[in-house]
Amino acid sequence: MRVVHVFRAALTVLALTVVAGCSTAVTKLETWEGSPSAAAEAATLKAPGAIRVTRVNGRSMTNYLMDDLALDYALLPGENEVVFTYKTIWAKSGVVENGESKVHVIKSEPQVVRFDASASETYRFEFDKPGSRREAEQSMPEFSASIVNAEGEVMARSTDWSSARKAQAERTPLSDGQASGGQGMSGSADAGSLERLKATWQTATEEEKKAFLRWAFE
Repeated sequence: MRVVHVFRAALTVLALTVVAGCSTAVTKLETWEGSPSAAAEAATLKAPGAIRVTRVNGRSMTNYLMDDLALDYALLPGENEVVFTYKTIWAKSGVVENGESKVHVIKSEPQVVRFDASASETYRFEFDKPGSRREAEQSMPEFSASIVNAEGEVMARSTDWSSARKAQAERTPLSDGQASGGQGMSGSADAGSLERLKATWQTATEEEKKAFLRWAFE
């Protein structure tokens, strides 16, 4: 029996060591590929544990086993697009059946925010925190977060990501041939297909782009 207690204690210490190591080793993530020298002038976006960043400028971010870690993201100076979700966790009251979760998880729809980052500046998320589970459930459909700088100035406010993608597709301009009617039916169709392909490419993830290129050049 004593051996069991010692073994459990050792596992606990090991788990705490791993978590502590993770909290220090992955506290700042680069959001671009290559150009290590760019890190010297990168801006920092601080995300609390309740915010999970899924994409930055179309690049998927790493998913950790512990998704409630507070992380810092290194951003290149200039315009950045950040896609994220927000979630709250509330303990269930009363008796919980075997195998049933002991908490209520309430999560927002994916949000997107775009803002201009300045070199070496620090930014953070700012949002209203619900005081109860009922309040969280009522406010989540309209959830929105702001990006603020070190002085507390609001740089941008998030919007629903699916709505933003739909609006972007609707704003895709017509080709010259379509607008003037100077091309034949075949030319107009080809130009329209090209514009739709461009719009799809701009909103595709890195994995989707790579899969398309493998298919195109096989």
